[in-house]
Amino acid sequence: MEAGGAERMAISYANALVEKIEFSGLVATRKEGQLIDQVNENVFYLFLNKKRAIDFTAIYRLRRYLKENKVAIIHAHGSSFFTAILVKLTLPKIKVIWHDHYGLRSNQSRSQNKILNFCSLFFTSIFTVNLQLQKWSEKNLFCKKVIFVPNFTLQNGSPQKITILKGEKGKRIVFLANLKKPKNHIIILKAFYDLKLKDLGWSLHLIGKDYNDNYSQCLKDFIESNSLENHIHLCGNRNDIEYILFQCSIGVLASTAEGFPVTLLEYALANLAVVSTNVGYCSEIIEEEVNGLLFDPSDESELKRKLTRIVNDQLLRDTLSSNFKETVIKKYSKETVIKQLMIEYRNCKNEK
Repeated sequence: MEAGGAERMAISYANALVEKIEFSGLVATRKEGQLIDQVNENVFYLFLNKKRAIDFTAIYRLRRYLKENKVAIIHAHGSSFFTAILVKLTLPKIKVIWHDHYGLRSNQSRSQNKILNFCSLFFTSIFTVNLQLQKWSEKNLFCKKVIFVPNFTLQNGSPQKITILKGEKGKRIVFLANLKKPKNHIIILKAFYDLKLKDLGWSLHLIGKDYNDNYSQCLKDFIESNSLENHIHLCGNRNDIEYILFQCSIGVLASTAEGFPVTLLEYALANLAVVSTNVGYCSEIIEEEVNGLLFDPSDESELKRKLTRIVNDQLLRDTLSSNFKETVIKKYSKETVIKQLMIEYRNCKNEK
């Protein structure tokens, strides 16, 4: 339940389904994190506290939970497919839908996913968050019912207001992503420095988990060596993301690989002007020059051109942010996606 995209989507699905079906449950396998506070009180939550790949105690606990609540479908996000299949072997009538959020997978081979390949024999359906992942699953996995299901995001009517960002109002840039590969934070830091944005009054705020490894140390070293401590802020994990985003003007995303980043949807609902990587489904969500600006994450000069435009043009920021919010509300609303999901659930339940 760490604050990653797949985990945030699992919670969004569970919360949204409370209103639609008799039983909506959420199971965390290995860890509990800050996201647990976002789980609707009417969701039937279970923490397995799984200690190893094959943990019989955790499997038994999940099996009992499924039987007691008469669960017919397991909707397994990301790597949790393995746990879902282990429990299915003890409850053969259970249907398993696997939901793939991992953008890097589309560049991998079948041999790099041997366990997934075997487990796919037992999937009823596969959901993917972009079209590249859909094609990959159709080509490499045994389950041939593969469906693209876009992500969505929810706005909290009364968001928490805890974190007060440093920096000048109207000149804050936010980068919402855990500090790890392939999020590519360093390209944003270099652009911020090269463009001398600190001299123009801008600040950059990195929101996401710090794993205190070589990746984050590289970022910290860059900040320190270029005397950017008062302008680039590592904020760590935060529960009040909505409130943080509303304090910013520009949202950036620089990943070298993505599935369907929930981050972009959150930027849109917070009225941010966006400069985004063009990988994964990003270039489908964002239409260049209409509701955002896109760049190749391996091209520093292109990023700097796009950032220069957006920081220097208030009218452009206003136009892009307004159009982006309209796009997301129209295409990626909870109602639209959950309607599609309910159809697929019914089809899955009726499969023999």
